[in-house]
Amino acid sequence: MTISYSEKQRAYLNAPFDHCLDVAEGSPRSGKTFATIARFALNLIRSRDLTHLVTAYSQEQAYRLVIEGDGFGLLHIFDGMCEMRHDDNGDHLLIHLPDGDKKVYYKGGGKVDSRKAIVGISLGSVYFCEIDLLHIDMIQECFRRTFAARDRWHCADLNPPAPMHPVIEQVFNVQDTRWTHWTIKDNPIITPERMAEIEAVCAKNPYLYKRDWLGERAIPQGVIYSGFDMDKHLINEPHDGARPIEMFFAADAGLTDATSVSCNIIAEYKGQYVLYRVAHWWYDGGQRALSEQAREIAQRFAPYCRQKYKMLESCWKVDPACKALRKELELCRIFTDGADNNGRDVKGNKKGIAVGIEYAQSALADGRFFVVDDPVYGAQHFMQEIGMYCVDDNGNPVDKYNHSMDEMRYANNYFYKRYVL
Repeated sequence: MTISYSEKQRAYLNAPFDHCLDVAEGSPRSGKTFATIARFALNLIRSRDLTHLVTAYSQEQAYRLVIEGDGFGLLHIFDGMCEMRHDDNGDHLLIHLPDGDKKVYYKGGGKVDSRKAIVGISLGSVYFCEIDLLHIDMIQECFRRTFAARDRWHCADLNPPAPMHPVIEQVFNVQDTRWTHWTIKDNPIITPERMAEIEAVCAKNPYLYKRDWLGERAIPQGVIYSGFDMDKHLINEPHDGARPIEMFFAADAGLTDATSVSCNIIAEYKGQYVLYRVAHWWYDGGQRALSEQAREIAQRFAPYCRQKYKMLESCWKVDPACKALRKELELCRIFTDGADNNGRDVKGNKKGIAVGIEYAQSALADGRFFVVDDPVYGAQHFMQEIGMYCVDDNGNPVDKYNHSMDEMRYANNYFYKRYVL
C-alpha cells in the first residue's frame, strides 16, 4: 500500500530530533496523530535505548490510538518484526530491530496515581497521546523516567485545549518544545468537497469554527464563569480609592485532592461593596500531609497577608466536609468555621451549588469581584481553573478543575450574603 503524505506531514516527519518535546496540536482529523505515530516509529529505529512508552488517558486508548492506530499504528508499521508481550513491567509491543529488541509499553495516564505504573522504569522516549487529558503527575514522571536516556526524546499530540489549560504553562512552556500547528487542510485524505462541508458546519458555531476548523485554542463551551474578563477582573493590586472593611480566609481541601486557600478583602469602592481575592495558597494534593500544609498556611501564608494589608482576619471559612484540615489548623492556633456550601439554598428553580454559582456570576457581572495577582501568592492556579470549569451536557457542573472554584464560591457566599443581598 502506498501512503501519500501532505506537505505538513512530510516536513514534520523529516524534522531533526533536536528538541526534547515535539508537540502536534490542532484540529481533529488533521492527520497529526497519523504523522506523530510515524515519527515515533522513526525514533524507535534511530534510538539506542531499548525501552519506550506510549501513554494515553487509559491503557485501552493507548493501544487503540497508537499501537493499533486504525491499521496504521506501530503494530502495522513493524508488521512481521514485532509481537505483543507481557512482563513484570506490563503489556508492551516487542519490536525486533537490527540493533536489538525494543519494548514499547503502553499505559493509562489519566488518573492521579497513574505515575505509579512507571516508577522505577528507565525510558528512552515517550509518546503522550492526547496529552491534555493526562494527569500532570504522570506527565512529569515520564520526563523524569527519561533522564538517563542515551537518545532522550518525547512527542505529544492533542486537539486545541482551553487557553488556560495547565499543560501549556507546566509542560509546553517549560520543556524545550517544538510546536507544530495543524488544521484539517493538512490531512491529504480529506477531499475539497468534505472540507467545504465541515467548514460550513463549523461556521455556525464560533467555538467549533475556532477549535475544529482553525485549530486554535478556545474557551470551551459551557464554561461556568465565562463572564470573567482578564482585562477587567484580574488586577495587580486593589483599586485606588477602595476602602477596606474586612479581611477573611476561605479554604477547600481533601486528603487526596488539591488544597486551595484564599485571602479575601471586602471593601467599599465606587459606591458599592466589592470582594478582592488578594492572595492564593494552593497545593496539588500530592505527597504532603495536611498537617504540613496547615503549618505552612498558618506560619507563612496567613502572616504574609496580614503584614501586606495591615489587617487581621475576621474568620476562616473552610469546607465543612474537610474536618481534617480544620483540625490541623486548630493545632496551629487558627480556629475555623464551616463554610457556607449552599447546601440549604433554594432560589426559584435552582438549589444548592447552582445558587452559589449564580451569586458568583452576579458578582462578576456587577463588578463586585476582582482577583489580585499577588507577586508571591499569585492567581495562576485560579486562572487555570476558572477557564476550565464547565457544565456537562445536562447543565451540571463537571467535578473537575473545581478546587479553587469551590473555595471561591465559599468566599463569595460569605461576602454576597452579608453585604449584597
